[in-house]
Amino acid sequence: MNDALAATPTIDCDHADVLAFAREHAGASVDPRTQAVELYYAVRDGVRYDPYGLVLTIPGLKASRSLELRRAWCVPKAILLAAACRALGIPARLGFADVKNHLSTERMRQTMKTDVFYWHGYTAIALGGQWVKATPAFNIELCEKFRMKPLEFDGIEDSIYHPFDLDGHQHMEYLRFHGEFDDLPFDRMMNAFATHYSQEMYEGAVGDFDRDVDEETRDNAS
Repeated sequence: MNDALAATPTIDCDHADVLAFAREHAGASVDPRTQAVELYYAVRDGVRYDPYGLVLTIPGLKASRSLELRRAWCVPKAILLAAACRALGIPARLGFADVKNHLSTERMRQTMKTDVFYWHGYTAIALGGQWVKATPAFNIELCEKFRMKPLEFDGIEDSIYHPFDLDGHQHMEYLRFHGEFDDLPFDRMMNAFATHYSQEMYEGAVGDFDRDVDEETRDNAS
């Protein structure tokens, strides 16, 4: 369990900014479950989801870097939640799965050349004697625009993607779970990306993700 509390090159829970973030958003309770729930919502909605900010380096994936930018994609957001939990003495790990995403922007579809998100990241948190999955990727504003049911987290039940959106359309389909890790399995993730994605994906999409989402949802509504 000590490994799930330690600082790592990406889960820099000993960084001053991460410590301050955790203490600020954990609330007044000393109950680990209550603290973890508060941290989940702080990461989910306080750091906007932005897959265009793809920086596939250890420095670019650090929890402290996501706090600096206040924008990140699923893996660094999971890293940030794990780091914030560890900063308060709550054991946390990184979990990964391949998911089929039925909702994305046209720019993302052109860049990825697939609707499968390989090595999608979530956080596993030790609460009440069990490991509970938490997925803080999609902020509430993004869910509302795409008419997705926001992922809630109570620290008891797993919080993973819903299979359908609010209109009954397919949303997320879990294809494969890769396991949960005390530190980011960087080489394994990068090998998977190299196998499934083009070089264009490594360079990151150029543009404004929020604007693309607005255009996509407006076109779908018309």
